[in-house]
Amino acid sequence: MTASDGGGEARRDDVTPSRALAFARYAEALDLSHAADIARTRALADLGHAALHDARRDGVRGMASDMELRSVAAEAAGMARLTDRRLQGEIDHAMTVIDDYPAVFEAWVQRRIERGHVDVVVRVGAGVPAEARGSFAEAAIAVCERDVPSRVRGALDALAARLHPQTFTERHKTAAAERCVRVFHGTDGMSNLVANLPTVIAAGMLDRLTQMGQSVKDARAESAGAGADAHAEDAAGPGEPADTRTMDQLRADILGDLVLGGAPVVDPTYGTDRAGGLGAIRARVQVAVTAETLMGRDENPAEAVGAGLVDAETVRQLAGQVSEWDRLFIDPVTRTPVEIDTYRPTASMKKLLMARDQHCRFPGCRRAAIRCELDHTIDYALGGHTHIFNLAHLCQRHHSMKQFTKWEVRQVGGGVLEWTSPLGRVYREDVPMPAVCFTIDTADPPPDAAPGGPPPDEPPRF
Repeated sequence: MTASDGGGEARRDDVTPSRALAFARYAEALDLSHAADIARTRALADLGHAALHDARRDGVRGMASDMELRSVAAEAAGMARLTDRRLQGEIDHAMTVIDDYPAVFEAWVQRRIERGHVDVVVRVGAGVPAEARGSFAEAAIAVCERDVPSRVRGALDALAARLHPQTFTERHKTAAAERCVRVFHGTDGMSNLVANLPTVIAAGMLDRLTQMGQSVKDARAESAGAGADAHAEDAAGPGEPADTRTMDQLRADILGDLVLGGAPVVDPTYGTDRAGGLGAIRARVQVAVTAETLMGRDENPAEAVGAGLVDAETVRQLAGQVSEWDRLFIDPVTRTPVEIDTYRPTASMKKLLMARDQHCRFPGCRRAAIRCELDHTIDYALGGHTHIFNLAHLCQRHHSMKQFTKWEVRQVGGGVLEWTSPLGRVYREDVPMPAVCFTIDTADPPPDAAPGGPPPDEPPRF
C-alpha cells in the first residue's frame, strides 16, 4: 500500500481550510517524528558502540563488557526518565538495526519503509541464519514497501521459514510439544486465560466462537421481534432485558460455557457436540497450500489466511477431511490468482475474490475476507457490473465509510485499488502478497507441461 498527495488540483472543493491546515500540520509532524526516530536510533547505537569500545580498550570481555552496556544504559535512562532495562533493550535493538540490517535502515532513512516495518523485520529475522541475513533483508524490504507494518508479518515469516536450516514442520513439532494453558490473575476480580496452541486450532476456535456469538445475537433479535418465545433456547423471556453483549463479551461467555459444560471429544461417555443449534456450528479456516506440499514433495509451510503459517503435516491432515477443492491458477509474476476451475460462475467469483483479497481492502485493515462483505466498487444501482474487477472485500466499518463519507475508491486493474481521501490524498492498495509463494521450476519442467501454459500441478485452496 502506497500513498501520495493528490496536490492542489486533486483537493476537493468541499474540504474546509481548517481541515487542510490541520493535515498540513500533521504532515509536518510526521516529518519531524521520522527525523527524530532516525536520530534517536543512531544515537542509541552510538551509545552501545562506545560502551563496547571502552570495554575492549580496558581489556574486559563477557560479563564485564555487559556491565559497560548496563552503565551506559543507566545514565541514558536518567536523561530520558525511563528504566535502564528498557534503555538497554533499545540500545541492543538500535545496534542490531544499524549493524545487522544496514539496507533496512537505509530504506527507513529514505522513507521507503516505516519504523514499524523495521521492528517486524528485526523480530522475524532473529531466526534467520547470519549467512542468509543479507538476502532476507533485501527481500523483506520489497515486502514492506507493498503494505503497512501490521500486514507484512505473514509474508516475512514465510520468507524466514524458507531460509531456516530446519524445516518448518520440524520446528512446529518442537513448538507444539510446549503447548499449554496458563492463567494470569489481574485486578477487579478478573484474570487472563492464555492458551499456546497450534495456529490452525487457535484460528478455528476464534472462528467458531464468533459464529456462535452471532447465532446468539440473531436468536435474541428474532425472539424480540416475535414477542419473545419462552420456549426458544437462549431467547429472552417476557420482561427480560435485551441481550446487549458485545461480540467480545459473547465470545468470552461462550468459551466459558463450552469449557465448563463440555467434555473432550475423545470421551466415549459423552461424545462430540450435540446435533443442531450451536453444536452444529463448525469452524472455518481458509488455508492456501501448494500441490507439492500436499503430495509430500516438500515440507514448506502453508498459510492460514489472516492467522499465520501452518506446518505441512497438519495441512495434509486437513486436506484429507475436505470434499471440495478449488484449483487455483497463479500468475507467475504477480503471484495473484487469475482463474479458478469451478463450474458455477457466482461461486467461483466469490472464491477467487476471497483468495485474491485475503482481507479487507481498505489500506491497513487486517480483517480476514471471510469476515468481510463483497462490495461493488461502482455501485450496482449506478450501473456497476458484477465482475471480479468491480468487486472487493470490505469490512463493515470501511464498507460503511465508503458509502456514507467522502472517501472514494476505484479499481485501476489487476485487483489494485486506489482510495482517495476527502483531502485528495491517494492511497494505492495493491493485491495482498501471499505468505505462501508458488514457484515454477523452469530448470526441470514436467514432460506434459504445455509451452507457456500453467504447470499441471496447481496449488489448491480449501
